[in-house]
Amino acid sequence: MVKIERSYPAPASLVIESQKKNGKYNGEDVIRQLVHDFHDKCYICEMKPVTDVQVEHLLPHRGGEYRDRKFDWDNLFLSCPHCNQVKNKTKYDAGIIDCCKEDPEEFLLFQLENDSVVVRTLSEHDGKTQRTADLVEETFHCMNTGSLTHDSEIRLQDLQKEMNVLYTWLGRYKNDKNGRAKRTLKGLLSRESAYAGFKRSYIRLHKKEYPELDAMISA
Repeated sequence: MVKIERSYPAPASLVIESQKKNGKYNGEDVIRQLVHDFHDKCYICEMKPVTDVQVEHLLPHRGGEYRDRKFDWDNLFLSCPHCNQVKNKTKYDAGIIDCCKEDPEEFLLFQLENDSVVVRTLSEHDGKTQRTADLVEETFHCMNTGSLTHDSEIRLQDLQKEMNVLYTWLGRYKNDKNGRAKRTLKGLLSRESAYAGFKRSYIRLHKKEYPELDAMISA
C-alpha cells in the first residue's frame, strides 16, 4: 500500500445517483477516474492490473444504512474482488489507513520473508495502523475457503516474481549506476508500479547498500 493522489472534482454520476432510491456508486465515470488515480492497481494488495474492478468503501455503508458513505468520493477506492472480500469483516469496520490522506509508508514496512508476507508497524501506532497491517497480510495468506486460498496464493506468487525482478536489476545496478539499470529501477520503485510498497520497503531496509535509491524514493 502506497500514497495515492486522488483527483477532483468527484465523478458527476455520484451526485445524480445519490438522489435515487437505489442509486449506483460504480458508474462508468467513477471506475474510469479510480483506475486513473490508483494506477490500475488494487489499493490493498497492489496487484496490477485489476482485471475485475470493484469499488471498495473504506468505511462500510452497510447496504445503504450509511448513505453518506455510499456516494462519498473520498470513501471510494479501487479494489480487486479478492481484497474486497477479505476486508468485508467486522474487524475492519473501524477503518484502516486512508492512503489518499496519509502515507502508509510512514507507518508500515512491507516485507517478503521466506515466502511469507509480513507487515510491521514502524513505531507506536493506533488501531487503524495495526488493522491495515493485518489486512495486507491476510490478503496474501487467507485460508478460509478454497477460492480465497487460491487467490491469496496467486497474489503471493505474483509478488515473488515482481520482487525477483527487483533483485535482478539491483544486482545489475551495482555495476551500472547511471545507465539502463538506474532507469529501470526508477520505474520499478515508483508508486505506480505493482507491489510498490514492498519494493520501496526493501530499499529502505537496505539503504546503506543503495543510498541513491533510498534518496530517490524519499524525495
